[in-house]
Order: sequence, then C-alpha cells, then structure tokens
Amino acid sequence: MQSLRITEQQIRSSPSPSETTVKQLKPVNRPDRGTIAVKPIKLLANHFRVKYNPRTTIMHYDVDIKQLGPDGQPLKKLIPKPKLYLIRDQLFEDYPDMFPIDKIVYDGERNIFSAIQLPTGKFKVVLSDGENSKTRIYMFSIKLVRDCLMRSLLQAPRNMLQGLDLVMKDNPFRHRISIGRSFYSTEYRASDDLRCGAAAYRGFKQSLKLTSQGPALSVDYSVMAFHKPQPVLEFLNEHIPNFSIDRFDTFKQQVIDAIGGLKVNVTHRVTKQKFTISRLTDGKTRDLSFELRDPEGKNPPRTVSVVDYFRDRYGVEIKHKDISCLDLGKNNMSNFVPIEFCVLVEGQRFLKENLDFEAGRLLKRISQPPPEQRRDAIHEIMHAEGGPCGAVTQSFGIGIEKSMTHLMGRILPAPDLKLGASERVLVNDKGQWDLAENSLVEGRPVLRWALIDFTAFEYRHRLKERYFVSNLKQRCKELRIHLEDPLIHRRTNMQELSNAKKVEDLLKNVVEDANKKTPGKLQVIVCVMGLKHYGYKYLKWVSETKIGVVTQCCLSKNANEARHQYLGHLCMKLNAKLGGSNVELMERLPHFEGEDHVMFIGADVNHPSAHNSTGPSMAAVVATVNWPAANRYAARVFPQEHRKEKILSFGSMCAELVNTYARLNYVKPKKIVIFRDGVGESQLSMVLNEELDDFKKAICDAKYQPTVTLVVAQKRHPTRMFLQNRRDGGGSSNVPPGTVVDTVVVHPSEFDFYLYSHYGSIGTSKPTHYYVIHDENRFTSDDLQRLIYNLCFTSARCTKSVSLIPPVFYADLVAYRGRLFQEVVREMESPVSSSSSSSSSSSSSSSSSAASFQRMFYDVHPDLQNSMFFI
Repeated sequence: MQSLRITEQQIRSSPSPSETTVKQLKPVNRPDRGTIAVKPIKLLANHFRVKYNPRTTIMHYDVDIKQLGPDGQPLKKLIPKPKLYLIRDQLFEDYPDMFPIDKIVYDGERNIFSAIQLPTGKFKVVLSDGENSKTRIYMFSIKLVRDCLMRSLLQAPRNMLQGLDLVMKDNPFRHRISIGRSFYSTEYRASDDLRCGAAAYRGFKQSLKLTSQGPALSVDYSVMAFHKPQPVLEFLNEHIPNFSIDRFDTFKQQVIDAIGGLKVNVTHRVTKQKFTISRLTDGKTRDLSFELRDPEGKNPPRTVSVVDYFRDRYGVEIKHKDISCLDLGKNNMSNFVPIEFCVLVEGQRFLKENLDFEAGRLLKRISQPPPEQRRDAIHEIMHAEGGPCGAVTQSFGIGIEKSMTHLMGRILPAPDLKLGASERVLVNDKGQWDLAENSLVEGRPVLRWALIDFTAFEYRHRLKERYFVSNLKQRCKELRIHLEDPLIHRRTNMQELSNAKKVEDLLKNVVEDANKKTPGKLQVIVCVMGLKHYGYKYLKWVSETKIGVVTQCCLSKNANEARHQYLGHLCMKLNAKLGGSNVELMERLPHFEGEDHVMFIGADVNHPSAHNSTGPSMAAVVATVNWPAANRYAARVFPQEHRKEKILSFGSMCAELVNTYARLNYVKPKKIVIFRDGVGESQLSMVLNEELDDFKKAICDAKYQPTVTLVVAQKRHPTRMFLQNRRDGGGSSNVPPGTVVDTVVVHPSEFDFYLYSHYGSIGTSKPTHYYVIHDENRFTSDDLQRLIYNLCFTSARCTKSVSLIPPVFYADLVAYRGRLFQEVVREMESPVSSSSSSSSSSSSSSSSSAASFQRMFYDVHPDLQNSMFFI
C-alpha cells in the first residue's frame, strides 16, 4: 500500500483552516520611487545576475529516509542531517546511472530537485563507518511532487526559489566547509593562524534573491574562526597557557572546558566515524578497564584493561598512561580512547568569545577588509573552483554573470540639529557633529549621586578619585548639566562584584548611607572598575530590578585619562538615563508635521547561544514617550520559549507602553510606526499576520484606532555596495552616509530599500535593509527614507548618525540586558556557577532554571521602568 505523505511545499500551497476564514495579509507594494537627493552616486552591488532558460523543467521530489531495524521495520529514530547526506551519497554511488550526481541537488532533509526525471519508489542503502563498525540499512523513498518550468518557479519566489537556491549552493557545498548559507575554505593561510588552537578560515556567504533585475545571487566575503584539525594534544598545548602533559591533573578542568562537546576522529583504526567528547575519565589510563563482550555471544563477557586492549587489538602501545582518557561514548555507554589517538574533526566553529585578546583582534582585522580588498575577494570567489558556478548549475541550464551590478544611489540631505541654546548645529559630511563648543539640549541636574571605586586596593588600576570627579564636574558644566559632589564615596575592591548577594548588600548600604546624610533618593551610582568584570551583570540586575537606581560604569584607565571626548560621551549617557535630552531635530520629522502625536516602537528577540539548548529567548520592546522630539524611550523585556522568534507577549508589552505614553502626555499616540529587528524574509508573514494581529487586539478598541506602519530592519544580509568612483567616499572609500538605494537590487514590487545612515571608518560599510510590510500611514518612499535617516541622528549615546535606527538599536540593548539578567537568575538557582568567570555564562550551558522563564525576575524596578536605564 502506498502511504500518503504531505510535503512542506504542499502545506504552504494549501490553505490552513485559519486561512479559509481569515485572509492572510501580504507585504505592501512600493508606492513610488524616491527622488530626493543632494546628489546621485554611482555604485556597484555584490549582486550577480542569474541567467536561465524559462522553458527548462525542474523536477521536485519528496524524500523520506528511515533506518531499518533487525526485523526490517522502520525505526522511530531521528537521523542527523550529516548522516542523511552520507546516505544520499551512498545511494548515488550505488546507482550512478539512475541518479547522476551532477544533475541532482538535495537539501539534506525532505527535498530533491533534479534536471532530469528520476526513478521513484523505495531503495535500500547499506552504510558502514568503516572497520569494526556495524552496517546499518536505510530505506530511501523518493516520490515526485511536481515538475515546474523555470518560468513558474520565478512567479512565487518565497516558495519556489528553494530549488534554484540549492543549485547555487551545490558546488561550494562539495568543495568547502558549509555553515548555514556560508562556505569556507578547507585550509587556512599561515598568516591567519590565531595561535590558540584556532585559525581564521576565509570564505563567503550567498543568498539568492528575486530583485528588480530578476533573480540575482548576492555573494559576500566572510571569515569565521574554526578549530584547527589537529591532534587533541597539540590543540591543548596551543590553547591552554603553560599546559604540560606531565602536570595534566592540574589542568584537568581547563581541558574539559576546552574540548568538551567537540568531535574527533580516531587514528588507531580505519573508520570514517566521528565521535563526540563527552567527558574525561576520573581515573588514569593505566588504571582503566571495561567489560569486553563477544559480538557473536559465544564467549562470556570479560574485563580487560584499556592498555592491554589497545596493545592486543590494534597493536599500539599507549604512550601517555598517567593521564585521563577521553570518553567518546553516548547513550550512557562508555567508550574510552586515549587522547593521543584523537584528532579534532575539521569544520568545527571556535566561538569568538573564547578567543584571547590578540586572537580576537587578528580575527577582527581579517574580517573587516577595506572596500577595495573586499571587492577583490568577492571577485576571486566568483571565479574560484569552489565558487557558486559549477557543473551542476550548467546541468540545470543556469548561468551566473560574474560582474557586479551597476546601479545609481541617492545621497539624502542630513537634517538640521539642535544642541543647547544654539539654533542650528552643523553636521559634517561624515554625519558627525562636535560637542566641544556646544551643550546638550536639556541637561538634568545631578544633585544626589554616589561614587563606588572598585579599584581602591589595586596599584595598577587605581582611580585618581579627586581628579576624575573634578574633570567630570567641569565637563558636565560645559554641557549644561549641574553636577554636585558625590554624596557617598565608597572605596572597595573587585571582589565585591563576585556574586549578586554581595552586590546587593553593597548597593543597599550605599543607598542607606546617602539617606542618612540627606533624605531623598539617589539619582545615579557611578561605578569605576579596574578591568571589565563578569560582575557587571550582577551590578545591573541588582540596581535595575531591586534597588531602583541607575548605574553608570567606566574603567579607571579612561576615568584617569579624562579625555574631553570620553567625558562628553559619559555625560551624555548619564543625562539620557536621568531623563534629559541630548540632541533633537530642528524640524518636525518628515510626514508627521501635523499636531497628531506619534509613537515609534522598536522590537527585537535575543536568542541563547548555540550551546544553550533550553534557555529562554529574550523579547524586548521599546517605545518613545515624548513628541515631537521622539528621543526618550521606555522599555519592557520578557523571557519566552527557547529560540522562539515570534514575540509571544508583543501585544501586552506594547499596550503597557502605549498606556505609559498616555500617562505622560495625557493623550494616546494617533500614529504608530513599529520597527521589527532580527527576522528574515521567511518570517515576514509571521510578523505581519501574528505579531501585528496581537498588537492590534491588545491596544485597539472602539474609541482608539491608531494608524500603524510596520517596518522590518535587517542587518544580517549579504548585500554590500562599493563606489564606482573612489573619490565619492572620502578617506575611507566607503559609501557615504545618507546613501539610499531603492532600485535594481530591491524587490520587484514590494516596499524595501537599503540605507547607509552612518560613516564607515573601519572595514566595509554595510547598509541596513528596511522592508515595509504594512503601512496605514501612507508613506511615500521619500518621506519614509528621510524619516528613518533623520531618526538615526537622535541616538543618545553618540555625536554621529548611527547605522541602525535607534528604536531597533535600543531594543537590541534591552534584549541583551535581559540576557544578562537571565544569567544571574540561572546562577541564583545553581550557586556553584556564580563563582566562575565570565566564560561560564549561559552561553556554555545546556541547562536553564525554571526561574529563568518567570517574568518577575526581569521586571525593572518601578522607579526605572520608564527611563532609559539601558543606555
């Protein structure tokens, strides 16, 4: 009997029960093309046009792979993706005439696309990892879903470009290390050795997009740190300072921290199998033994030592018998292998946060080449053997132009700014302005504050307290902020930051001492540290959720140098946290020149690292609470389901913020613009049909119906642009700030554009991609582009236009703050981890406490709830 299987594509094309009653919203169409410009600018984009024969037919097949048990019945067992590729390769090797490898692409899951008709049905595949490994039998079932003319593939891009995308990825997939949409060389340059067991591997990322010029492949240079494929002992010698195998027990914890969870191959026998390091054995190799079973069951089990087993079975003598073995077992079964026989598998990412300072700096330098070098690297990629062009693309009748796309951009005018009492501030061609001769718009007096000096007992990093306070007061005065002497001077050491309880006791004591001097609430606590410290998270969690006083941290080195610019930025952050106004636009924002109140909302989700398999994601929403300046924000942060991109409490968080706006301004905003960060094109429908619906249900009623515009801001995309004429970019050769592109490389009909709102002084600038998916405020292209660009000048943290619109950037800061809170909460339930260093944060944990998901631990203190505590 033939079983019925519904594929993912069929699900997409078939209406769900909800779709039969509720019409799904689609992104809005582009209203027009922008025209406003100071001047046009000639650009090159890393988009490479895809040529195809519209009459070419592509066959789409559904694949189902099951492992068979001893009785020949399918096992209910999940097969990992790398294994699925091995099964596919074995099938193609067994039946080369029926499955020609250069005419077929596979996504590693359920889909095969072919340039020719393939046989359908079921095929048995026998797979073995090599010597002494059991063979496994799999049933590979293949069924035709549809055959499509290339013409029809391009009429529904989000559903049907999958096949084309797989064709483009096939050649680099065969030649390079594959990580998501990125592909890296299998070798590294000698100059890219990071000297800590890792190296910087160069490669590229690519994305197939449907643009105004047709389908185009966007290709960008990329660098990633990987573990070097070397013997484990060599890695330990490189990675752990002063490591010595003769003192192995001294370094045991560092060893397991460094290699736990990594994959290795073994050298004592012939096998392709990859093993995962689960732990180090407690005992030494010479003392270890295990129960050896006869695979045929003829002889009873016997106990054998690891040393004897390797000598008798493989003819090898273990050299290092006085150290631990690696346990490579799984499913609670042990598999002891001496470290000297283990080699790290290639293609394993090395987390950037685990690099030392020098290695991190080298990786950053390699990753950020200037525009000319990046453009040359992309050119080399397009002509490389392991690039996007290969035999498979030719088999599908697809060609890729190897020259970048020529296009015209427009440079928008910078807005006029207001600082202090001056009427107008000059913005230079880098989108920057000077605070040296200007003051802030509204400086909040700082009458009650405390100074905690965590460097009092450190010789090298000791704070020059009087010097710092004197210079800070003088800089505040220049910026029109009245700063009194601190009420409390508390001198202590960094040990006070070692856990949340100590921090809470310290801050409570400081607050009580301040109240004893003069009744009233402290406005801010300035904390000076000798070095960056993992206790920063305790300080922020305690001050912002339990004490209700904002803190401002700085390093003693910067405080002692007291540079004019540094102190200016410190004053700006203090002023913003206390409710002051640093900079404002001289004119009303474009499109909103009337009297109606307008609110801007930013939303983002921060996910736990790849090594954390259970921790909550952090949803953050910020919103403006003043108009027309629109430069003060309130924030909410909420823990939610692990790695859930949809903001589950979006409506309720926004309702709180709208009510806050009404309480402060005595009126609710009549117009709202939402900027959503962190979603790709495949998630636009979720944002549009689920989050927006939740938002409207939470805030709208018969008496309140604001008009809403929803814009997605995307930074993680591969599109880069380069100047055709270097002289157009000033000293850095980057695309100048204010450059907007809404032709050629954008969507054929939907409302999106790329905006360079910042000056890039290092590396190659990346534009932010703004995608308008819902618009009840009826923006023109010019109005929305200028609105976003102008808002980029209102950041409270700096004196320049920023690369990402402030509502989104602030939401990102708040989501990260929630991540810090989560680390503290987790440690409170697992006190053993609270004494560890910053490297033992939740990023390296696969567990998460139940408290981590409870909102009460993330609720900001009522006194700070509507302040910019996160700046």
